[in-house]
Amino acid sequence: MAKFFVQKSAPLRGEVEISGSKNAVLPIMAAALLTEEKCEINGVPQLRDVDVMCKLLERLGAHVEKDPEGKTVDITAGSDLSCEAPYDLVKMMRASILVLGALLIRTGRGVIPLPGGCAIGKRPVELHLKGLKALGAVVDENQLARGIVDARADKLKGNTIYLDFPSVGATEVIIMAASLAEGTTILENAAQEPEIVDLANFLNKMGAKIKGVGTDTIKIEGVEKLKGVNHNVIPDRIEAGTFMVGAVMTGGNVLVKNVVPDHLKAVIAKLRECGAVITPVDEGVLVQGDVNPLVSTDIKTLPYPGFPTDLQSPFMALLTVAKGPSVVIETVFENRFMHVGEFNRMGANIKIDGNCAIIPGGKNLQGAQVVATDLRAGAAVVLTGLIADGITEISQIYHVDRGYENFVNKLKKLGANIMRVED
Repeated sequence: MAKFFVQKSAPLRGEVEISGSKNAVLPIMAAALLTEEKCEINGVPQLRDVDVMCKLLERLGAHVEKDPEGKTVDITAGSDLSCEAPYDLVKMMRASILVLGALLIRTGRGVIPLPGGCAIGKRPVELHLKGLKALGAVVDENQLARGIVDARADKLKGNTIYLDFPSVGATEVIIMAASLAEGTTILENAAQEPEIVDLANFLNKMGAKIKGVGTDTIKIEGVEKLKGVNHNVIPDRIEAGTFMVGAVMTGGNVLVKNVVPDHLKAVIAKLRECGAVITPVDEGVLVQGDVNPLVSTDIKTLPYPGFPTDLQSPFMALLTVAKGPSVVIETVFENRFMHVGEFNRMGANIKIDGNCAIIPGGKNLQGAQVVATDLRAGAAVVLTGLIADGITEISQIYHVDRGYENFVNKLKKLGANIMRVED
């Protein structure tokens, strides 16, 4: 298995170009199943999860074509689609569930084994199914008990749906299904993430009638047919946030290009509290971690527009070396402190109390053998390795490949001492 070897590095300096959003492109690719016409998606990041989604769509019967650089993906989901997603692909990626609504619309049935991905919490599909049932789908409970979602619907009809939690995945699946349902759907307590806005913009280009996205109440008027379109994916705010944190914790100076500052308001606010100088410029965001001393702050993860759970572990890496103690409260995923054990191997001395992590801060970290316990934790231990004495050896880096395009080369261009070794 491949590994990263990271050595203490000089402060990160230079500029970095942020790729298209992983969390935006996957639902958009799934939504391309809603039409028989070709959809051209641009700004696609070259990631393991994107490759898996391409293979999944092909196995379902869609024609998928990439340009030589992999930045553009053409998807044509003709008339002959399978209703069943293969387990060998689904187990590799939780986002596989995103095709469920489209399969119901196109084939009258969706069969999906409960998906895999990062083991950061339950991430149940109950809300997805609650929404689809409200639209008229029937779910086989016996199959569900065996870990297989088997939903059927001759016709979906609009309804008012309230989500008990603003689930991103459930919001996306319901929006897709409701776009071609009969009548009007009102989705309350919807997730508000920028990636959902991007999905809705894609669907509206296709001919859908979706209003209110980016707020907690979304109105979808069903239409009879959707058409093929061209679409540019938004930049990846989590990748951008990761590099911004890296710049600050190393005392660096980095121009982060291709970023939407509005998507990162909570992160920017917290980095400023830690002493960073962050300036929006025409090309993106200039991040200066070399102006003021690095001081601690507290964070609490929340659904958007709150502090993103996907940046909790990278930010905790920063807090291990900031001056003064801090508290991190995780409210979104119950298992998202698995990286704490890896940080502690390096000398962070973090204590866990329920959903709170208490970080003493100001530690001189030492390189160690650590594991990328999930996608974002993998990026976090890389950042920690940049400021730790000695060598940090990171295994299970396939997690990182799922969500960061060209991660090693981007860091190297900023001066990071990092190497990838294939076993």
